[in-house]
This record gives sequence, C-alpha cells and structure tokens, in this order.
Amino acid sequence: MSLAAPRLRAAVLTAVISAAVTVTVLPGTPAHAAAPTGRYVALGDSYTSGPLISDQVDLNCVRSNRNYPSLVARAIGSAAFADVSCGGATTGDILNAGKGTLGLPVPAQISAVTAATALVTIGIGGNDIGFSGIVSACAQDGVGDPFGTPCRDRYTAGGTDQLQARIAAAAPKVAAVVQAVRAAAPNARIVVVGYPVIVPDSGYGCWPVVPFAFGDVPYLRTVAKSLNSMLARTAAANGAQYADVYTPSIGHDVCRSKSVRWVEGLVPENAAAPFHPNAAGEQGMATAVTARLAA
Repeated sequence: MSLAAPRLRAAVLTAVISAAVTVTVLPGTPAHAAAPTGRYVALGDSYTSGPLISDQVDLNCVRSNRNYPSLVARAIGSAAFADVSCGGATTGDILNAGKGTLGLPVPAQISAVTAATALVTIGIGGNDIGFSGIVSACAQDGVGDPFGTPCRDRYTAGGTDQLQARIAAAAPKVAAVVQAVRAAAPNARIVVVGYPVIVPDSGYGCWPVVPFAFGDVPYLRTVAKSLNSMLARTAAANGAQYADVYTPSIGHDVCRSKSVRWVEGLVPENAAAPFHPNAAGEQGMATAVTARLAA
C-alpha cells in the first residue's frame, strides 16, 4: 500500500471534522441565518398598528397596511401574515379579548398565534404604563410652567418615581406575553420591538411647538429609555430577541421638521395620531426589525 493513501485518508478525516465543528451549534445558541419566511403574526398596540396612516384597513383597531409589520412581511417574503395589533392595547389585550377604539369586540391577540407560526413580533408595554395619560398630563403641565419641571414633579411627588414603578410592574406582564407566545408557537422566532424616540435624545425640546416643559424633556427621555431597557431585558430573560428602534430613530424626534421626524407632535403635520409614528416612522421601525431578523 502507498504511503500517500493513509495521508489522504487523514487529510479527508481532518477536513470532515473541521466542517462539522464549523457548522455545529451549541445547545441554546441562536442560529438565525435569515429571517423566517413562514407564517408571521404581529401583536401590539398603536405604535404597531399605525393609526391614521393610510390605508386604514381596520378602523376599530386603527390599523394601517403601511405599518411596520406589513412592511416587514413584504420585505422578508412571509408566506402568510396576520397583523392583529390594535390601538390602545395593553398586555392584557394580547392575552384576553377586549374592545377596540370603536368599542367593538376584539379577540385576544394571542389567538392568532398557531403552532405553525414561524415569526411573532410583539410591540407592547406603553399603554401598560399609561402612555396617553402621561403625554396629556405633561403637555398640560408644560403649558403653565415651561421653565420648570412640573411633569417630573407630578410623577416623583412623595419621593417615589411613579413611572419607573409602572415600568417595573409591567415587566412580568410582558414576560407573560412572551411565554404565552412561546407556548402557542414553540418553534417560532419571537422578537420584542421597542419604542422610537419621541422627545429629542439630547437637549431640552422645542416648547411651545411641543409643549413639554424644558426641564421635563430629560425626565421623559429617561422614562422612554427605561421602558425600552425593560423590554430588552424581559425579551432576553424569556428566550426572545429585542429589536432596538430607538437608536435608529435618534434625530427623527417630534421637534424635527415635517420631512425628517418619525413621530408626530401634538398637532400632526403628517398623517398619524398625535405623538405616534408617521409613515416614515413605521418604515424606519420596519427597517430596524428587518435588520434584526437578518442578524
């Protein structure tokens, strides 16, 4: 027998072992080479549904067909797509039946998630901490005291930051949603989607165009970042991924010009609800989610 044969067999064996090591993925290590193209279900609140952005395809849930889930579904080529996001939704509305903005019944959003679902995005948490009430109260406070910190004073009276407490209280509720999705779709990729910039990421805002007191803008910025941090931690702790839409939205806040902003102010200049993403914002969020899926 030639000496070359054993060397050849050894070389082949080494190559096979190297290839096996290269493609082997340790248990528990994510291995997402590409976005799932099977059935995609989108769950969420109004930042997901896209109120007042044309075309509105569900008035009871103020849902647009140009919201970020619709754009993501087209971008990744989802074989089937169900968007059950609904304006005003809380974590409770994902797990239980409720009512939409017209007062009509809405099934529990989780009911759209099936065992065959390949991808689920979840955009929730803002209404659990009272988003609309916070915006309304802080805007009203800012009109009367633009140079103070009336909103911060309101929510930290007594020495406890009520909004940070609400964020902490929402964490187990978000976790319950992720766990319910995992139980309904054991093989699905689950992505929790954060919230974009509303007030500028630096500075003191643009009173009176957006009537938050100058001193309250840093406080509200901290609250937004705390909410997103909670969502990221909760996703990671429950086997889901997190899509950061805050970072790419920096520079597109409510104080920017009509053509630059992603989130409208108190009086929208682009089609959107007040203090909600416009079409550019939904596109920006879709781009961030799609990039996360490809990672």
